[in-house]
Order: sequence, then C-alpha cells, then structure tokens
Amino acid sequence: MKFRRLRLAGAAVSALAVAWTASPVSAAAQTTPTPQDAPTVPTLTWTDCQDGFQCANAQVPLDYRDPQGRTLTLPVIRKPAADPSRRKGTLFLQPGGPGNSGVDFVRNNYADLPAELRDDFDVFGYDVRGVGRSSQVVCWDDPTYTRAVTAAKGVPGPDAYEPAVQQAADFDQACQTNAGDLLPYVGTQYVARDIDLLRQALGEQQLTYYGRSFGSYIGTVYAAMFPKRVRALALDGAYDPEHYTNRPYAYDRPQYLALDGAMSRFLDWCKADQATCGFGDGDPWGAFEKLKADLDANPVPTANGGQANGYTLVYRLMFNINEGKVIWPSFGEALRKAQLRDNTSFLLRPPSPASFKFLNPNVVVECVDKKYPTDPALLKREVTTNARLAPLLGPAMAYGPPTYDHQHATACVQWKGEHTSRYTGNFHAKGSAPILVIGNTGDPDTPYQDAVALSRELDNGRLLTFKAEGHTAFGRSACASDAITDYLVDLKVPARGASCADETQPPSSTPTVAPPGTTLSELRNGVNERVDRIGALR
Repeated sequence: MKFRRLRLAGAAVSALAVAWTASPVSAAAQTTPTPQDAPTVPTLTWTDCQDGFQCANAQVPLDYRDPQGRTLTLPVIRKPAADPSRRKGTLFLQPGGPGNSGVDFVRNNYADLPAELRDDFDVFGYDVRGVGRSSQVVCWDDPTYTRAVTAAKGVPGPDAYEPAVQQAADFDQACQTNAGDLLPYVGTQYVARDIDLLRQALGEQQLTYYGRSFGSYIGTVYAAMFPKRVRALALDGAYDPEHYTNRPYAYDRPQYLALDGAMSRFLDWCKADQATCGFGDGDPWGAFEKLKADLDANPVPTANGGQANGYTLVYRLMFNINEGKVIWPSFGEALRKAQLRDNTSFLLRPPSPASFKFLNPNVVVECVDKKYPTDPALLKREVTTNARLAPLLGPAMAYGPPTYDHQHATACVQWKGEHTSRYTGNFHAKGSAPILVIGNTGDPDTPYQDAVALSRELDNGRLLTFKAEGHTAFGRSACASDAITDYLVDLKVPARGASCADETQPPSSTPTVAPPGTTLSELRNGVNERVDRIGALR
C-alpha cells in the first residue's frame, strides 16, 4: 500500500490558534487529561505493504487541549516478530531529526537489526506529526531552498550577519504562510502523547523503545511525562534536554565546537597519514581553507545543472562526518577530487529536494520546542561567537540559510508562532524503570557531555560510553550493539562506568569498498540523501 500525503482532518484550524495564549505549556499543565476528556485510542487496521511489513493509519488529536476535536493522521508500519513463540511485545524505533521518516527508518533498517530484536519484537515505526507522510511541514518550496543554498558561502564575508537574519525572517514568514495551521502542534510534548496513544493502540502495557539522536529527546520527554509506562528506553546520541529546551544558546555552542572538533581530528589524521588521506600536500588545514574559498569564487558545475561551492562542501561534511573514522579515507579522496573540480566527489553534491523535505521540519520543530531570548543584540553576540570559535565549518552554518540543528537561532529568535506543544520539563522521569543512555566521546552532532548530562538528569539513568568518533553507537560498535540488545530484550543494564572502544579504524590504504561490517556514508548520506541508517555490523 502506498501512503499518500496526509492533511489535517476537517476544516482549517486557524480559529484554534487564537483561542489560547502563546505562552509555553507549563510543567504543571502537562498532565494526562481526565478520563472523560481523554483522547480516543486509535484503531489500527493493518494491511500488507510488501516484504512482510504491515501498514495502517492512526488518528490522533491535532491539539491535545481539545482531545475530542480535530484529528491528525499518522501513518504507521510494523513487521511482526519473526519467532512468535518468543514475542515479548512491540519495539518502537525512532529515527533522528527532527525530520526523518519513522516509516522509512523501519523499512531501511529492519534487516540489519540483531536477530534477537527481530525474533522477540514486532518492530514498529511511524512518521511523527509534521514529517513525511504525516502532514509534511513545508515552509520554503524546493526552488526557494535551492536558491538559498546556492547563494550561501563556505567562507561568508564580514557583512554576512544581517542578510542571514533577514533570510531567517523570510523563512519564518513562509512557514506561517504555508503551514501556519499545523505549526503550534508539532512540538515534542505532543509527539510523546502520540506515542502513548500508539502504545495503547498496540496493546502494550509499557513502552520498549530505541531512539537515536533527536529520537533520544523524544524518548526523554516520553519518560518524563509517563515514567511508569517505561519498560525499556535506549537513548543513543542523547540530548541534554534542559539545555535544548530552556537554554538553547548553551545547547548550540557545544554542537558548533563538537562539529569543528571532529573536523580538526580528521585533518590531524590526514596530515599524519598523507599516503592514505591524499589531501593537502602536507598542509590539509591550509588546503581546506583554500578549497572553501576557491569553490566560492568559482563554483563547480554539477551533472544536473546546478553548482557546488564552499557551502556545498561544508554542508556535506557536516552530515557525512557522522560516520566516524571509517569515512576518513573517503573524505580525503573526495576532498582531492573537489580540488580537481571533479563533480563526482560526493562532497560536491548540493542539497536536493530530499534534503529540503528534512530541513523544513528540522527548523520548525526546534523553533516550537525551544524558547530563545528575543534580545537581538544577544543573538548577534551568540551567532558571531559561534562562527569565530568554530572556524572550519561554523561560519558557513552560522551565516547560511535555515538548515540544521545548531544553526537555528536566527530563525527561532524571530519565530512568531505559538509554542503550544513544547515540553518544558522537568526531565527526571521519577519512578521509571532503568533508562539506558548512550554517548560517543567524539560525537560531532550530539556532544558526549549531553549524554552525561542526561544520564544525571534522569532519576534512573545509566550511561554507556562509546569511545569513538562519529554519531551514535548502535550498529557501529559490536560492544554497544550487544549491550543495547541485551537491555531491550532482557532488561539487562550495563554496569556503572561501562564503555566500549571497538570503533572501526581507518585502513592503512584507501579502500575501494567499505571495510567489512561498515557502510561508508558516501553511499548513505552523500548519494541517498537523508537515509537515516543504523550501521550494519555483521
């Protein structure tokens, strides 16, 4: 069965948007509705949707303050437990983002899950509100986004700040114009409420859940709101929830520093192993700065008629560096190709409509979830400082169009929409079962200190450390994958202070194929845009 793009049920809901104030929902108000006001548990009518998967649609309230009012349709997918005699229940898989499809996440990753998970659980996913088939949020259309990223620079000039702020304001206005009826309701508090309705629709007494990256924040909010309904939550590539939600500038800066730190460690390796890296002629740092400027001055024509410049290079590096050390030799080769103006380099693939489908809700959800101070002078200090402290990749992101995560301040400070569905805390999940938090010491996307902070914030959190470069651990570390699987299946919690150190190291010579047990990001994010993949360790 094919899912069609789903819209809000019923007529326009703009009248609802003015019926309440725009102030964020307080922790005291974030309670379960009384029984007479409780939302209706969805009825799931499953149909075959190829390869053993089953699909359905779930009706959930658009606005949980009006639980019997207008509804939103969420497409869901599952694959029944491979061994019904061992079935323990349903495993929710939540991808990163915000903006990645949970339906696609299950389809793309099911075959690579450990056999124990496939045998013991129905594997389940869905597209969260505002994403994919669940009333996809579109602020800028594809031509507008294309113009914005084509005009962006890898080395922005000294006057880049004001145009960046104006461009972010234009994006915000497009959001209100094109998706204003949905925007107040896409925040993570409502996503957590959706999950609890889906849990009930599936007949589960408690939730078993693996969430990576932004999926870890969704799991954190669920645990905070429904601690007694947690069976097992594995939160991989975890967020510091208090900083993310209530102190967003304190959340942004470590992301800038983590991303530049990962790039710095790659360039250090490149200098130390020039034979394998092949980029930089002994000075990869200088060569990288020169390459950004050269591409800005003279963009490379691409096969589809577009252009690749220094911003293109930074954008691709930002996502692909998440693969860790195994991608480093391919980075060296791709950077060398870029020097030669070879448009087959996967670092010279401009963001495409597949990226834009991800980026629109990525910005919107974070502007609903976070509450930035509105002081414009503070915004300028923070943005310019982030660009200065992270000179390799930071300036392109800080002064570029609204795209990914730590770059959202210019849009979110100017956000005019309501924060109706925002969760503000607390995040202790008092009374929950043990919750497993996983963090990578060299994570370029969700810094390791975030995982440490979350494990301490939770009343019953347990930290597992992966001593590695790259983003998230499941599927990239046999040690971590085994620990996560044991926890989800048998509720076995790793010992305090447990760590893994089995990251795949760069080969001694550039491989022609991915080393055994890995899939190079060149074949994942570089070509197949926004395919959120768990690793495929064998």
